[in-house]
Amino acid sequence: MKNRSLLCIFLVLITFSGIQAQTDSLSIQAKKGVETEVVEKDYEPYNALAPAKAAFYSAILPGLGQAYNGSYWKIPIAYGGLATGIYFYLDNDKEYNRFRDAYKNRIAGREDEFNGKGDRVLVSTDRLISAQEFYQKNKEISLLVTVGVYILNIIDANVEAHLRQFNVDEDLTLQPNFDFNSLTGKTNYGLTLNFNF
Repeated sequence: MKNRSLLCIFLVLITFSGIQAQTDSLSIQAKKGVETEVVEKDYEPYNALAPAKAAFYSAILPGLGQAYNGSYWKIPIAYGGLATGIYFYLDNDKEYNRFRDAYKNRIAGREDEFNGKGDRVLVSTDRLISAQEFYQKNKEISLLVTVGVYILNIIDANVEAHLRQFNVDEDLTLQPNFDFNSLTGKTNYGLTLNFNF
């Protein structure tokens, strides 16, 4: 019982100390009204077209929307993802064409690169078909990854433009709240969200 009352007193003191520590972050007035200093806000003013512009710029040229938002460090990530997807697409396409040409030559009765010397065959016809299917599937996955990175680039630019306009100043506080329930004699704990305008 003694510990519970000490805990309640401690939490009430913490709550009241948090209330006294807040100041208005938008303007600080000197005593006796001599001068007024205006502190600029940390967030950009609301611009309804900023997210649409950022998404449009990223759709035209990947990374341009990130540059519009000021996140220059994301541009190499976007180009790295696109370049990786394109590289694997081209590599799988080259291998697919290689096995496809060998299969066509074998069907036509000509020599191909997978025939050994004499009658010895290094890769069977069934293996040529399965290799074509394997590289075709990898080629399609690489294309999907490239398109996915391109779409993520557009979504990232749009979301970041929305979040850059989000108000995150000190006029918004979250504090613990204690309420004594006189009916049951117990303390109810909770959180309060305070807005200062």
